[in-house]
Amino acid sequence: MLLYLTKYLAQFEPSFTVFNYLTLRAILGALTALVLSFIIGPRMIAKLSSNQVGQPIRSDGPATHLPKAGTPTMGGAMILTAIVVSTLLWADLENPFIWVVLLVTLAFGVIGYVDDYKKLILQDPAGLSARKKLFWQSTAAGIAAVVLYMMATDEIATSLLIPYFKDLWIPLGILQIGVTFIFIVGFSNAVNLTDGLDGLAVMPTVLVGGALGIFAYVTGNVNFSGYLGIPYVAGTGEILVFCTALAGAGLGFLWFNTYPAQVFMGDIGALSLGAALGVVAVVVRQEIVLAIMGGVFVVETASVIIQVASFKLTGKRVFRMAPLHHHFELKGWAEPKVIVRFWIITVILVLIGLASLKIR
Repeated sequence: MLLYLTKYLAQFEPSFTVFNYLTLRAILGALTALVLSFIIGPRMIAKLSSNQVGQPIRSDGPATHLPKAGTPTMGGAMILTAIVVSTLLWADLENPFIWVVLLVTLAFGVIGYVDDYKKLILQDPAGLSARKKLFWQSTAAGIAAVVLYMMATDEIATSLLIPYFKDLWIPLGILQIGVTFIFIVGFSNAVNLTDGLDGLAVMPTVLVGGALGIFAYVTGNVNFSGYLGIPYVAGTGEILVFCTALAGAGLGFLWFNTYPAQVFMGDIGALSLGAALGVVAVVVRQEIVLAIMGGVFVVETASVIIQVASFKLTGKRVFRMAPLHHHFELKGWAEPKVIVRFWIITVILVLIGLASLKIR
């Protein structure tokens, strides 16, 4: 919205043309989301506390988690608000990719909100049933996948790019709809599974989201994409504003979510952030790179799958508890140690993913 205002003002004062620069709007988007989080955070925490919207704690989990019972949750609404407002203020709203990523993020946020509302407000322990949750996730992801497929203008937009190799991709055609679906739904649930310790999910999301913003910027710039030898996809550069808004909102939330957490994000935050990462990766044609950079999310999800499969097939557990972060807690690692080490691993994986820009 402010982009249109500054374009109008530039007719009278040329210095306003500086807001045409994508990088400046991306920085302002991050700062706006960060400031909004700082403003919204205390008020939202107080409101959640007064309404007794507290997080229930599993009795079979690590004993160190028991004191967290009653900590305000549904704080992901703070993240969503900051992302949406900041993106609407600083992004080019004529860009269709902006609306796709925003609507996917909001759709999964609504699904998470309904689940949290049923669990925490209506006191229904089951919340939104797994079948219903998957149905609505599949519906939202399926619509987005079809829309993105219809927006494709060349073979690259429906191909799976292989990182670290120049001009190597697998044409998928209509199968691209399935890949898009898997990455949106898969990462939505992966971030949700990872969100079990204070700040564990949000910081990797910030790091991966920021890195995807870099990919969006160079993919949408014909000069940079040509120099780096990556496919050019017109219009994707504007996604940088969304990614920086996500990073700013995530950092703002981390201020309140860092150990010991004052608030948890709940499903409304985890499901929407994971879906946002998935849809952005699809738009910028970096699905495999997302799987690398988001390796912590992938491994956390794999640990749950392995644990369930092992117990059903053999009656034995591979891990002391799944997801994986609980396994390390039960081995005696202090919660902050698990969190920071997972952050460090994410930094390494993000650097490996970014290296694909040059290693070809």
